[in-house]
Amino acid sequence: MNERQMKLGLSIWRHGYHVAAWRLPEVAPDSMMNIRRFIEVAQAAERGKFDLVFMADVLGSHYIEDESRSKTRGHTVVKNDPLQMLAAIAVSTQHIGLVSTISTTYAHPYTAARAFATLDQISGGRAGWNIVTSYNMEEARNFGLAEPANSAVRYERAFEFIDVCKGLWDSWEDDAFPVDKANGVYVDRSKLHVLAHEGKHFSVRGPLDVPRSPQGQPVLITAGDSDSAKELAGRYTSIAYAGQPQKERAATYARDVKARAVANGRSPDDVKVLPGIMAYVGRTEAEARAKMERAQDLVSPDVGLAMLKPFFGDLSAYDINGRMPLDVETLSSNWNKSDFSKMLIERAREEKLTIRDMYRILAIGEDWHISMAGTPEQIADTMEEWFMDGAADGFNVQPPDTPGSVSDFVDMVVPELQRRGLFRKEYEGTTLRESLGIARPAHPAA
Repeated sequence: MNERQMKLGLSIWRHGYHVAAWRLPEVAPDSMMNIRRFIEVAQAAERGKFDLVFMADVLGSHYIEDESRSKTRGHTVVKNDPLQMLAAIAVSTQHIGLVSTISTTYAHPYTAARAFATLDQISGGRAGWNIVTSYNMEEARNFGLAEPANSAVRYERAFEFIDVCKGLWDSWEDDAFPVDKANGVYVDRSKLHVLAHEGKHFSVRGPLDVPRSPQGQPVLITAGDSDSAKELAGRYTSIAYAGQPQKERAATYARDVKARAVANGRSPDDVKVLPGIMAYVGRTEAEARAKMERAQDLVSPDVGLAMLKPFFGDLSAYDINGRMPLDVETLSSNWNKSDFSKMLIERAREEKLTIRDMYRILAIGEDWHISMAGTPEQIADTMEEWFMDGAADGFNVQPPDTPGSVSDFVDMVVPELQRRGLFRKEYEGTTLRESLGIARPAHPAA
């Protein structure tokens, strides 16, 4: 038995993380809106002893005005509010953490603190907040702005926003409500603390009208590899959701985030780094690859070309079965000079990839998470290697489709991880902090 154990999150993203998941015959057409499906997926993750389910969010219909991009994301332009869905999931589960996104750019600290405190009460201490700063044009326009604020302003606001929320969550001490019927004392007002925050972006008096959380405060999570995102993770969060698809880069990211935690007076173990992994699981490697190819074959050429457009511009004039053009920088004014685009071109050169090959690489997400098809042993091998080499404290599992690939992972990969002593067989407690091995914060007045 390994003393150090992996942490596992399950990201519930639309019909699944593969761009063509919605086209699979077994994926119900209404699964995007059907709360029963989300509950069943969360219950499957809880059966697998996952630490949490994770629901990302964007405050708008992403890419709907861009015809080419909407081809790749047409199945994502509508969704339910994740916090309300998690409230429904909370009463249908007992142990699994419940993580939702709220943007610090467009929300207000009081309503955000109130929403997560309420979810924590409903769930018995299982709420988590995925902190984002929102850079999309669609979101800005929905809040009356011509364009998003720059990154520096967004993060400055975010840091103050988080401080306010944390202050509001400590409005009441743990024993502020004795509910002493014999003496007629419901609330001990000496245990009340008024925040009275006056800052650059917010003026919030308080107190919060929700008692202190069963786990002290909801768990904080964030993602992103900019310096500002890593600083936010190191200063505040318990989980950093990492997108690095290469182990060496992931290990560098993990070291950076943990060093920032130390610089902020925390332990490196206070931040769990969870890279994403999208896995097709089969009893044999051939079975796993057949599952992946089945989805890949549903990526139509127009969708594939739309996926390539942000990186290489419009390649529709080329034969998709012909070699990927290597001179896109001179052919396209839309050439994306990112390291990833350059890496893809180098890969195309070395492997003699066609345009079809290239968009199939993007379809399985090799640009932003671990992507693989294999047996439970092969997938566990990769996860164990990353875990033991310091590239991950666990993983955010991104199922290619739901609910099928969720059951595959729970029923095949999780038992293999447990057999190796890398993952729990039972929950350690009832709160998300207990699952993650993170201490319950004491009230400042204690």
